[in-house]
Amino acid sequence: MESRQAQRKNEHLSLARKYYDQAHASHPFDQVRLIHTALPETAVADVDITSPLTKQIQLNAPFYFEAMTGGSQAALTINRQLAQIAAKYQLAMATGSVSIALKDPAARESFTVIRDENPDGIVIANLSSGASLTDARAAIDLLGADALELHLNAAQELVMPEGDRRFFWLDNIRELATALDVPVIVKEVGFGMNKVDVAKLAQTGIEAINVSGRGGTNFALIENRRNHKQDFAALAQWGQTTPESLLEARAAKSGLPVIASGGISSPVDLIKAAALGANSCGVAGYFLNILQAAGPAALDQEVADWLTVLPRLVALQGVEHFTDLPVMADTVLAPELASYAQQRQLL
Repeated sequence: MESRQAQRKNEHLSLARKYYDQAHASHPFDQVRLIHTALPETAVADVDITSPLTKQIQLNAPFYFEAMTGGSQAALTINRQLAQIAAKYQLAMATGSVSIALKDPAARESFTVIRDENPDGIVIANLSSGASLTDARAAIDLLGADALELHLNAAQELVMPEGDRRFFWLDNIRELATALDVPVIVKEVGFGMNKVDVAKLAQTGIEAINVSGRGGTNFALIENRRNHKQDFAALAQWGQTTPESLLEARAAKSGLPVIASGGISSPVDLIKAAALGANSCGVAGYFLNILQAAGPAALDQEVADWLTVLPRLVALQGVEHFTDLPVMADTVLAPELASYAQQRQLL
C-alpha cells in the first residue's frame, strides 16, 4: 500500500484532471493581442528559438515540462512518459516536489526515472522555499539536477488541512542560492507575483524567476476539494493572472530571466508571454491533460507541432530570435488587463 503522501499525490493528479475545464474556463492570454506586421523581412529557416532558462542554462526551445508530479506509482508512469518525450525533443523538465522522496525511499523511483530516461537532458529539481540546505543538496544529487526550483505556495498551504501556516522564506532562499552549486529558480504555483515580490527575490542571488500566474492548474480548487472542514471556494479566482504577473515582473526591472507559467496552452501563448517579457515558458497542466486523456503518442505529436509552429510565429513577428520578442513584438491589451496595468502603474 502506498504512503499517505503518495495517496495525496494521486489525489492531486485526479483532481487536476477533474478541474481542468473549470480552471481553464477563461484564458488570460486572450487579454493580449499581438500586432501583425505585413513586412516581416524574415525567413523561418533563420529563426533561432533558443532561450535562457537561467543566467547559466540555455534551452533549445523556449518551453519545457514544468513541475507536475512525483511520489506515487501513477506519478512514476507519468514521469517516465514525460521524460521520454523530453529526451526525444531535447526539452528541459522540472519535477514535482522531491520532498516526498527524501522521506519515503519507495517514492524515489518516481523521480529518478526522469534522469534514467533522459540522462543528458536538463532536469530541474523542485522543493519548497522553506527546504533545508541538506534536503536541497539531497534532491539535486538524487536527480543529478541541473537547477533547483523553489516553490512559493502560501495560498495552497493555507487551504490544505495539513498545510503550513508560517511563511518566512526570503532568508532561506538567499541561503540556498548562495550555498548551492546549481542555479536556483523561484516560482509561484499558480497565484502569480507582484513587482515587489520580484524585486525582493532579485536581491537573493537566485538566477531566474517564474511568475506562475493564475490561469492554469488551480491548487486552491484542488486542495479545497480535499478540505472537509473549511470552504475556500472564494480563492478560485485568487491571485494575479500570468499576463498580469509578467507586467509586474517587467516593471520590477530585476535583470533576471523571467519564466512564464500558468495557462500556457499554445505556441501563440508563448509569443504573447515573450512579448510581455518572458524569456521562456513552463507548461504543466495543458500537457498533463493531453497525456492523461489521450496518451503519450498524442503528447508527443503536440510537442512536435509546437516545435514546428513556433519558428513560423517568431518569423511572423518580423524577428529572427525568440529572445528579441520582448523588445520587438508589439501588443495591445484588452480593457481589463489595460486597466489592471494602469491602476498598478505598470505601463
